[in-house]
Amino acid sequence: MASNPDFPGSESTGPPAMYKDLVLLQLAALIILVDQFTKFLTRELLSYGESFPRYGFFRITHAQNTGSAFGLFPDQNTALILVAFLGITILALLYRNLRPTTNLLRLSLGLQMGGAAGNLLDRLLQGHVTDFVDIGPWPVFNAADSSIVTGLVILFVLHGIPWERFGRRMPGLPAQVEQYQSTWCPVCDGDMLTVMGGWRCSTCGVKERIEK
Repeated sequence: MASNPDFPGSESTGPPAMYKDLVLLQLAALIILVDQFTKFLTRELLSYGESFPRYGFFRITHAQNTGSAFGLFPDQNTALILVAFLGITILALLYRNLRPTTNLLRLSLGLQMGGAAGNLLDRLLQGHVTDFVDIGPWPVFNAADSSIVTGLVILFVLHGIPWERFGRRMPGLPAQVEQYQSTWCPVCDGDMLTVMGGWRCSTCGVKERIEK
């Protein structure tokens, strides 16, 4: 990471904000692609209700789900379409407002956005979600479901655990980055970095000093 000579002790935390947004969207797009491709293969290679292998703890089973993840709330496709749109909107707002924006946060929200969009495409195009991962007694699920759950777990680890009470930094937070007292830059909403005598925005360069 390169230091800025105008602000001794400061370091760049990564690419510009717009590029960071594109990274998250590219991750979400990759999740959608993997999810839709695996569902397509399931529909093409297996009849509805068919499993491969026929018996075993782990199988690929062609199932159709009109409910939410893991078969919850069946026959609620229309309501769940609205919930999916709402969920994607909330995730976009979280990305804007949860600071500092670490790579782990991008990973979490990208996984959730991609998973939600993947299942939403199924509901809009087919009226149901294709599931295929069949493990033991667990309800049949798909790649989008796994993506959403993984993203939620990461989000909880980042923001659901009071790391400061344990004297620890939030996972993924670089040592030189501390949360500014107002959590983001008052000018451009960029992340604030600690510098000598105060904080500096990593995006627009606005600097605020600590009065000692």
